[in-house]
Order: sequence, then structure tokens, then C-alpha cells
Amino acid sequence: MNKTSFTIFVVEDDEWYRKLIVYTLELNPDYRVVAFEDGKSLMDALKEKPQVITLDYRLPDTNGEELLKKIKEVAPEIKVIVISEQNEIDTAVELLKSGAYDYITKTKDIKDRLHNVIKHIREHSSLQERIETLQSEVEKKYDFQSSIIGQSEPLKKVFGLIKKATITNISVIINGETGTGKELVAKAVHYNSEKKESPFIAVNMSAIPKELAESELFGHEKGAFTGAANRHIGKFEQANGGTLFLDEMGEMDKTLQAKILRALQEKEIIRVGGTDVVKINCRIVAATHRDLLDEVKAGNFREDLYYRLFGLTIHLPPLRERGKDVIVLAKYFIDEFCKENGLPKKVLSSDAAKKLLGYGFPGNIRELKSVVELAVVMSEGETIHPDDITFGTKDVIAEMSGEEMSLKEYNQRIIQLYLKNYDNDIKLVAQKLDIGQSTIYRMLKEIEETA
Repeated sequence: MNKTSFTIFVVEDDEWYRKLIVYTLELNPDYRVVAFEDGKSLMDALKEKPQVITLDYRLPDTNGEELLKKIKEVAPEIKVIVISEQNEIDTAVELLKSGAYDYITKTKDIKDRLHNVIKHIREHSSLQERIETLQSEVEKKYDFQSSIIGQSEPLKKVFGLIKKATITNISVIINGETGTGKELVAKAVHYNSEKKESPFIAVNMSAIPKELAESELFGHEKGAFTGAANRHIGKFEQANGGTLFLDEMGEMDKTLQAKILRALQEKEIIRVGGTDVVKINCRIVAATHRDLLDEVKAGNFREDLYYRLFGLTIHLPPLRERGKDVIVLAKYFIDEFCKENGLPKKVLSSDAAKKLLGYGFPGNIRELKSVVELAVVMSEGETIHPDDITFGTKDVIAEMSGEEMSLKEYNQRIIQLYLKNYDNDIKLVAQKLDIGQSTIYRMLKEIEETA
């Protein structure tokens, strides 16, 4: 049986009508059609699990209603279309109640009816398969022990805390240096909890201008301020029933902190420029690279908000404390980068691995990702050597991370950024990147020609 085909079983004791239905359906080359003369032969073959069964209401060994019940007991997911000579409303209603997908009478337009019903079933089936695939991908993606890469003891402690966070709705504070993967942990908590079917809304408080923060979180009404042409639904409302991830929570000013405290206590908000109270119910996961308790002592963070948020704290260790996780992550990023860019698979030499292990990675995982991707681009052949790995290029990493570009554009950008960092000293840049000066001149000419 072809697993990619759309299989239809036709059950009809009248030979002429059976051939008619089979012929009609086989006009579509994507359909695999199998015919049966009675109920017993159908039930014997039901283990094949067709997508659709067309079922004659009157059969020599049973009737359509009894056979329908047997089919639904064995395989309730199969769509059954009952075909009958009778045009009786009561019979049709009873069959539909018993689980039939549709009821078609043997009239001159049966070909079109049958074609349209099965087309609809197939489209719905394809959509359902895509939904199930996406759900499976989401669950796989946020299976935190496979999506959060590493095997070190500090990371195992993080796994244990994530697991505890998923079994209740306790507030969570994720603490760790920039680049340690706080949002990934927040998603792992959400997508492994009972709220996984509800929204996950992330907002980076450090990226929102102070004057727009209230509108971004609570929303605003049309005309609330200059430029407010329409009503805007804020992040709290968007996350209703799900999880609101407040990244860099420690960057908020105290006025906004007070308004967030009220929203959490009262479980309600009022949009900017509005008067209507909007009920909210979302789990808060907050993240910060600061120690919020120190911020409370320094007077920068409200003590009452701190204790309102205080729940389970998940501390993410910096990469320098995760030992050989550096190599595990590096290999993962190398494989992903090669796959995304259609490059042959590359491996780290033992000396290159030692070089990575000997570096502190102040930018943590984000920096490691950029460093190894750059090493892939600069390496020749299938092996990445120590000379292909460049540290201390924070400007390069910052400017290139998060952008989508071709390999050629990537190389050109590297040349431009190195020239910027080393005062356009082509000889020095050639030494740093271990390439010929003629290569740099050629790339600069290509950049000028495409400008």
C-alpha cells in the first residue's frame, strides 16, 4: 500500500453500480480505490485504515446502519459516506447521528456529489495532518532536554527547575547573563505546561521606549494620543489565558512597575485613553540579567512588585561554567549553519575545540554561535582549525547576528567590518583573516559594483 495515497474503500453489491463508483473515483490519479461486495470482506480489510468508505445502505449480509456502527467501533477516524436508493430524511438523520460523514442518494448527479464530498474530506484531512505535524514539531522543539543543548551538571539543575515550573502556574523569574538563552527557557516552561495550547507572548522591556511602554503592555484606544489611529491590543490582552514573558524586567521605570503591580494584583487592565476595565488572566514569566533583590535594595525596583513576581527562580549558568557544553553547542551550531547554507558538513579539529574551551565567551551562547558560524565561513576544506576561529570581534558579532544574507554577502560584510575595526589596513586584515590581499581587493570591487 502506498502510504502517500488517499485510499477509498467502495462497498457495493450491485456490480454495475460498483464499477460506476470505482470508475468515477479513479479518474483522480491520487485516489487508490478498492472495491468490496459485502460487509464481511470490508471488515476483514479494515486494518488497512482507508481515509474514506463509500457504503451501500443495503448489502446481502448486513445493512448500512449495522456496518457503520462496526466501522466506527474499529476505526472512528474513517469518514463513511452512505449511498442509498432511498431518499428518506429520517434514515439519513439517524445515519448521520451514528457517525456517517454524509448521505448520498443514487441519483443522476451522484458523480458530482461524490466527487465534491471526497474533495472536501481530503482537503480537511490535509489540513488536519498539517496541524498535527505542526503540533508535533512544537512539542519536539520545546522538549527542553533536546531543544536546550548541553549535558553539564549546571544545565541538569536547570532542567530540574524547568520541570518543576511546568507542573504548576507559579510565577517564574529567569536570571542569567545576556545571551544565556532566557527566552528559550521561558518557551520551554510554557510549551510543556497545561497552557501550551494558549498564546506565548514575549516582550523585551529594554527595547521599548519609555513613552511607549504602557501602550505596548496595556494597549490604547483610538485617539488616545497623537498617532493612535486605531485601537491597539496590548501584550497583557494578547497573552490572556497563556504566558506573558517579560524579558529584561529590571529595565522598567518605577511608574510602569506600579501599573504592572496593579494589573497583577487586580487581574485587570485599562487601555491607555480608555475607561473600560479588561479582565486578564495570564502567567507571568520574567527574565533579567540583573539581581532584582539587589535592585530592590538600591531603590531601583519596587519591593512589592518583586515579592508579587517572586516564585520559582531559574538561574542560567554562563557558558564559561558549562564545561564541555561549549563543544556540544559549537558542533550543533556548525551543523545547523552548514545545513541552512547548503555547505558540506564541517568538523572541529581537536586544537580548535581546545581553543573554544579556553575562551570565556562574555557574550555566552549568542557569541559562541556567531564565532563558530564565522569560523565555518573562513575555514577551507572539511575541518575547522584554530586559525579559523576569531575572538574579540564583538562589533562583528553584534552587527551580523540576526541578519539573513547569502554566503557572498556574509563574506563581504566580514571584510567590511574587519576593515572598519582595523582602520582600513588591508594588510593587517588579510593577516587576521588569513586570506590574500588580492581577495580583499576583489571583494571590495564587487561591493562597489553592486552598490
